[in-house]
Amino acid sequence: MSVSSPGKLPKTPLIVVAAALVDRDGRLLVQQRPEGLSMAGLWEFPGGKIEPGETPEAALIRELDEELAIDVDHACLAPACFASDTLGDKHLLLLLYVCRKWRGTPVAQHASALRWVRPVELHGLDMPPADKPLIGLLEALI
Repeated sequence: MSVSSPGKLPKTPLIVVAAALVDRDGRLLVQQRPEGLSMAGLWEFPGGKIEPGETPEAALIRELDEELAIDVDHACLAPACFASDTLGDKHLLLLLYVCRKWRGTPVAQHASALRWVRPVELHGLDMPPADKPLIGLLEALI
């Protein structure tokens, strides 16, 4: 039995991590992808690629520091869900964590904009395809 379809090569996996940062009012932080990047203008959860030798949690802590200038403890990251999607010649696996505690005030370091939204408002935002299946789950969690 073949694990891939005839004539198709398996896609290279791309594992990324993201955070659903939840404030005291139950709102989530999303950031807008800047011009010059793929999917520019779309709203996404902050996070990024896991570097070689990093755990998902270490990568997310690093990314939140780089992207938002906030400090997060490993114990404050709760694994929530994942998404799986094709992204060009790669297969994206997005690991989403929920975080309710951090130090500092989020500031857009690389994103075009930041926005705090209620989970139901995510349905009205233009988001990457991999993020959309996570919305319903976040509505139930938050």
